[in-house]
Amino acid sequence: MAPPEIESIQEEVSFSSDDFLLKGTLHLPKNIEEPPVVVGSHGLFSSSHSPKQVELARACNAQGIAFFRFDHRGCGESEGKFKEVTSLNSRCADLKNAVNFIRERKELGSKTGLFGSSMGGAVCLFYAKQAGGVDAVIINAAPLRGEPIIKALQEEGDEKKAFSSLNLQFNISEKIAGINRILIFHGDSDKIISPSEAHRIYQKAVMPKRLIMLKNGDHEMSLKENQEKFIRESVLWYKSMFKEENIWMRQ
Repeated sequence: MAPPEIESIQEEVSFSSDDFLLKGTLHLPKNIEEPPVVVGSHGLFSSSHSPKQVELARACNAQGIAFFRFDHRGCGESEGKFKEVTSLNSRCADLKNAVNFIRERKELGSKTGLFGSSMGGAVCLFYAKQAGGVDAVIINAAPLRGEPIIKALQEEGDEKKAFSSLNLQFNISEKIAGINRILIFHGDSDKIISPSEAHRIYQKAVMPKRLIMLKNGDHEMSLKENQEKFIRESVLWYKSMFKEENIWMRQ
């Protein structure tokens, strides 16, 4: 017998990060008391409307898990000029403030997960290791160093070239040792961030950890079968790390 569908609601919210007002969307599963929550960090030129985050939010809600996606400063509907305010440190500050904001919501439980794609993955890695207290981490195509991003930007158009001179010179390789409760996705045909980065992250992590290489996967996760596997395995990982029983088993 299939589990009952869990309805969800969306709430548009805002919060402060340093001197910037950031916008976000909270996806709440209805009639679930104090659900765990996942906070998402999008890629460099992306926003909270990334298809990965929107679909992951829907899938998490269906399993009784809340999801908070937000626009980093200078992106989407949040304040700030992108070229002036974007760096690893500024995005880590945004994620920290997003997590603090969401943990103040009385309707949410105490368990918190993170999701980050590309540069958002680096942000989640660095934040989770420094802050602690994170129950589950999932990253996709995350770099440990800024050089691959800069190189890719230099091969793009004039607007992106101008940004490549900003603060993307980072290296978190020696700052994430011992990170755990992490699921790592990476496309084996990623031309922007080498799949070797995923293996390095896995080597530095401790159990529980898992690495999933997506067959014929590019940086954007273009293949439908990879997208479906990503969603399926991500929800299973969050449920396992949050130690939540199936919602329908409690009814």
